[in-house]
Amino acid sequence: MAERRGFCLVAGNPSASLAGMITHWVRLLASSSLAAGFMLLGAAPRAAAADGDWPEFRGPGGQGISTAAGLPLRWSRTDGVAWRTEVAGVGWSSPVIGGGRVFLTTGVAAEGEPPSLRVLALDLATGAILWDTEVFAAAENGRASMHRKNSPASPTPVLHEGRLYVHFGHFGTACLDTGGRVIWRNNRLRYEPEHGNGGSPIVVGDLLVFSADARTEPALVALNRKSGELAWRVAREIEVRQKFSFATPLLAEIGGRPQIISPASGAVLAHDPADGRELWRVRYGQGYSLVPRPVLAHGLIFVGTGYNKADLLAIRADGATGDLTDTHVAWKMSKGAPLTPSVVVVGDELYAVSDMGVATCVDARTGGVHWQEKLEGGYSASPLAAGDRIYFQNEQGLGTVLAAGKTFSKLATNDLGERTLASYAVAGATFLIRSEKALYRIGAGPASGRGK
Repeated sequence: MAERRGFCLVAGNPSASLAGMITHWVRLLASSSLAAGFMLLGAAPRAAAADGDWPEFRGPGGQGISTAAGLPLRWSRTDGVAWRTEVAGVGWSSPVIGGGRVFLTTGVAAEGEPPSLRVLALDLATGAILWDTEVFAAAENGRASMHRKNSPASPTPVLHEGRLYVHFGHFGTACLDTGGRVIWRNNRLRYEPEHGNGGSPIVVGDLLVFSADARTEPALVALNRKSGELAWRVAREIEVRQKFSFATPLLAEIGGRPQIISPASGAVLAHDPADGRELWRVRYGQGYSLVPRPVLAHGLIFVGTGYNKADLLAIRADGATGDLTDTHVAWKMSKGAPLTPSVVVVGDELYAVSDMGVATCVDARTGGVHWQEKLEGGYSASPLAAGDRIYFQNEQGLGTVLAAGKTFSKLATNDLGERTLASYAVAGATFLIRSEKALYRIGAGPASGRGK
């Protein structure tokens, strides 16, 4: 089944043992239908990321979890830094990592001029820029209004089977090889954005899927990832005043069926990868400008509801179809619900941080609050879970490390002194942080406090 290739979360039995689920995962790996990728079990979030490559927004499976050991506890702009490389232009895409290289997008423009949209590859070991390829020239792009926290290069690339897929929203989408050669480009799907672009693409079998939730005629779009041609486009049939949103979809298997979970203004919808047909929806009124990526754990899908006042919904994933608004919302959290950052689930606990910096830990199954505390600054980046720690990066460059658990415990705060809106990427016992002007690799020297 082609739609199952790549990273796919499975809504499994939440009471199953981790050992049993890993055995199931290994057995699935051996099947011919999954030979090109692997499946991740939604009931076992700690199995969601393997050490090594970090191929998409929020890592393998898109859940913000790393199994890497010994990630840094302490760092600063000068201490615990393996390297810092200046990056030209403006971009808030997160880095992706594979084959000893780091890939990043950026938009380079003269004052008041349209951007040249580019892709860079850096050497993971040294931070040296290996190549810098223009994908869409400034003359092709035109100017568009941009929110002060957005950029012309905000969607994170996807690295899959030796191909790098980059997406610049309404400016276009492209495929490159890892040497920087452009294989195809598609800038024919023009639409009118509100505040710029945001949502990242995902690989679904032979498709590249992304949201195109524009000011008018919002849609979910799938391209043939081998040719770049349109495979299908499904309009959002939702009655909502503000139609624009920026969320990244999630591929999951629910009730034995692969589904694309796609938050939009007014509702979260699930689609059949084969043709984009809607399978189910949960409505949330006039919520708009959705950003958080869905998370799947314990048979629940966790989604935000957008502006002007966010809620966090836990939706039962059991294979039902149709409008599930009145039957499948297991619990809802309002206080501290994020507008922009995604959440992360570790074991039985869900961790979130609101845009205003209210960090929350709740029971993932019930929504019962364990603790809620204010962190410094405002937040756009999504949290990272690794080992027994949760990492939060605020917009002013301050990284806060908390102990995972039902009791609030702050382990460290680390200031880069530069604006940071992009999310973490993990490489071995180090991680990468993109700032407004540079890319950092954190995890070198005694100040990194590995294992301490």
